[in-house]
Amino acid sequence: MNEKIWLSSPHMSGKEQFYIKEAFDANWVAPLGPNVNGFESDIQNYLDNNIEVAALSSGTAALHLALIILGVSKGDEVICQSKTFSASANPIVYQGATPVFVDSEKDTWNLCPEQLERAIEDRLSKGKHPKAIIAVHLYGMPYKVNEIREIADRYGIPIVEDSAESLGSTYNGEKCGTFGDLSILSFNGNKIITTSGGGALVTKTKGQKDLAVFLSTQARDAAPHYQHSHIGYNYRMSNIVAGIGRGQMTILDSHVNKRRMNFEFYKKAFQDNEDIVFLDEPQGYHSNRWLSCILLPNYKIREEIRLTLEKDNIESRPLWKPMHAQPIFKHAPSYLNGVSDALFDCGLCLPSGSNLTDNQLERVKSGINKYFAIC
Repeated sequence: MNEKIWLSSPHMSGKEQFYIKEAFDANWVAPLGPNVNGFESDIQNYLDNNIEVAALSSGTAALHLALIILGVSKGDEVICQSKTFSASANPIVYQGATPVFVDSEKDTWNLCPEQLERAIEDRLSKGKHPKAIIAVHLYGMPYKVNEIREIADRYGIPIVEDSAESLGSTYNGEKCGTFGDLSILSFNGNKIITTSGGGALVTKTKGQKDLAVFLSTQARDAAPHYQHSHIGYNYRMSNIVAGIGRGQMTILDSHVNKRRMNFEFYKKAFQDNEDIVFLDEPQGYHSNRWLSCILLPNYKIREEIRLTLEKDNIESRPLWKPMHAQPIFKHAPSYLNGVSDALFDCGLCLPSGSNLTDNQLERVKSGINKYFAIC
């Protein structure tokens, strides 16, 4: 059998071991230490010096803390983009709140401004004022930042920016991860850079960061003994894991460039195939192309291509199944226009790792061309 081609595998720089060894040599293996501080500074310097960063155990943990900081609690409602991974929605339920799902638009596949305003107006008519809006930069493509911000501000609803997939992407020259009232990053094993597992909360103030760190370290009060006046969580990133992150930050831009090159390879490879459609960048948008995605004519062809690639030991994956279509959320309020359902039926993510070789890209191309030649 041919060598496995993964959808998006980790890609080390070679510098991670230096920081890891430093942590071991200094016996800094706890969820604090110079690598944690350094990793937070690296992210801050990369994104914007006017923000603060708290390094955490996962992007999901960051999103959970963001909702806590915004005061989301039992009985509240939080608007969430339906076309996303379940980790965007699960923390809403952790807080005993209700997710309200909103569909996508076709330009970026992200939160639809028209459906968002429709959802807000309808919830208000029912006596519910949404406590937050979770907007996602799907597959690295920024959402419609200005339109979503204008609506959110008009109704007085804070935005939690889910930038789990978009580190290195920009909107009108500004970095994703800086547009929300609170923003989250993910360093899971399949992301643009990885700490094996990890994430970060990006805040506008030091007070918010300090609160996130306090809550993420079991909310221990300032006392000589263990005293707790708040519920806390074990969400802080360890110094060892942060060392991996420091090494990864040194090659973030090159990883983005390579993933964008993968996208351009696929686009050129299938430019004459009218059955394969790509999502282009609107003016002012710069996607890290975390995953290269294609749209096919229908569900049948999408599945046949996916299975054809699978037979050649090539991993591909349908686009995210919308949250409103997930069994666990079947009773949640939803405001739909059909876009995310259509994307799920016809969309396929192709291998996109920054460590893909030319031969591996050619194998993917050959597999898809072979399918269309037979059909």
